[in-house]
Amino acid sequence: MKIEILQLLEGAQKAQGLTVIIDVFRAFSTACYAFEAGIQRIYPVGDLEKAYQLKQQNPDYILVGERYEQKPEGFDFGNSPSQLFNADLTGKTMVHTTSSGTQGIANAKGADEIITGSFVNAKAISNYIRKQNPDKVSLVCMGYSCQYPTDEDTLLAVYIKNELEGISNDFQAMVEQIRTGDGARFFAPEKQEWAPTADFDLCLSLNRFDFILKVENENGLNYLKRINV
Repeated sequence: MKIEILQLLEGAQKAQGLTVIIDVFRAFSTACYAFEAGIQRIYPVGDLEKAYQLKQQNPDYILVGERYEQKPEGFDFGNSPSQLFNADLTGKTMVHTTSSGTQGIANAKGADEIITGSFVNAKAISNYIRKQNPDKVSLVCMGYSCQYPTDEDTLLAVYIKNELEGISNDFQAMVEQIRTGDGARFFAPEKQEWAPTADFDLCLSLNRFDFILKVENENGLNYLKRINV
């Protein structure tokens, strides 16, 4: 099994084999919490206008996402797990668009299979990859708005690679590095409205979920399928 760590949109475009699109803060952590809140299906879309179009065609759909971490106009929720934490979304369909994670899915056209990456289901991801036993694994770190790499995404890639190679991880050291690095914004008082501390803790709740989210396609539209591992 050859494991490669890639970065940003260019990395997504180069990805081959079983591909993990990583967005810890916050897309693919939020997606896991959405399934816990009862969401039945998630459509991850790269284009904001496509999200609005799907909502117009299906008024009962829930719009979730962000642009530069802010909730777009008319959206039901921002890209925030704490906003979904106590919501009852049972049986609902969610359209999810973000500046990083969903862009990676849209651009990973050379991948054999795509799953999402976050710390909240890191063990399930590692177990799933072991079970599939692919020749190639691409761990794609989407970074901040696909503009530059971030601690949390790169460290998750390292975490998963270590797990697959039998190397021990110091998760607490990773958390502290993230806390004082790219995650520091979650502790700034002026940013609590859109980057609350609660999101930092929820996104780094290691192995909270025992399922992976796999990208499937139906009628030309990608959707996330929950698979228990």
